[in-house]
Amino acid sequence: MKISTKGRYALRFMVDLAQNSGGECVSLKDASRRQGISIKYLEQIVAILVKEGLIRSIRGNQGGYMLAKTPSEYTVGEILRSVEGNLVPVACLENQVNLCPRKNVCPTIGFWKGLQEVVNKYVDSYTLEDLAKVPVPEEHLDFII
Repeated sequence: MKISTKGRYALRFMVDLAQNSGGECVSLKDASRRQGISIKYLEQIVAILVKEGLIRSIRGNQGGYMLAKTPSEYTVGEILRSVEGNLVPVACLENQVNLCPRKNVCPTIGFWKGLQEVVNKYVDSYTLEDLAKVPVPEEHLDFII
């Protein structure tokens, strides 16, 4: 299983909102600059996050994006699944009902289910608040005045 660029950037964007909103909207331009992500690509990610109800879009001169909940109410797993879909290590576990014709004789299915459980438990054990508290290395701080 590999988290795509879209998943990694969605998580970075959400952390950016948690760190920089202060109860106000964050512009896509500012987040794009801070995160080194193109505005075009962020627009695609933001559309998904808005559709999934994870963030709110505010129009107007002071508009931008805000978290829909407090950072402690989001899990990393929730954010990743919103853009990546299910976090499964093999295709046969993608659906609720395993349609694989070998599911009853497969010696590895238990291993894959266990891996899926561990991955989901891990990503759900971290909140957006946890990641937002991680200090940014000093060389990456922006001191433009």
